[in-house]
Amino acid sequence: MMILGPPLVIVGIGFLCWLMFTLAVFALPFFVGLTVGIWAFDTGAGLLGGMLIGLSAGGATFGVGQFALGFVPWTWLRLLLILLFVAPATVAGYSATHGIAQMVMPSATWQMIISVVGAIAVSVTAFLRFTGVAAPGPAGQGLVRD
Repeated sequence: MMILGPPLVIVGIGFLCWLMFTLAVFALPFFVGLTVGIWAFDTGAGLLGGMLIGLSAGGATFGVGQFALGFVPWTWLRLLLILLFVAPATVAGYSATHGIAQMVMPSATWQMIISVVGAIAVSVTAFLRFTGVAAPGPAGQGLVRD
């Protein structure tokens, strides 16, 4: 068991980091869905109703964001919309990296440095993933007109 322990820990941390980078794009829709789902549950929708309303709100948030990113013609508004989605991913990346850094190293200074580096890495990844999902330009610009 001593031989398998360290490699399994490394594989587990690697899997969690991959999962964090993959799901960072969905931090804002997850937060909105969770908040709306808890609100619906607290107002009497029940467990199933709260889950359905929360899933609907999270999906709608992501869908509206993608739709707006695809059809907004102004670059500054697109950047603002992207930053709206990337900011929660940055906070989630910082929190996750800080939690891992607290388990691994005792120095508070190095924990903070590693956490900031992790937050930057997650935010850049979320930025690239979110902009990669959207259309490259406003609709109709690539069409040939007679």
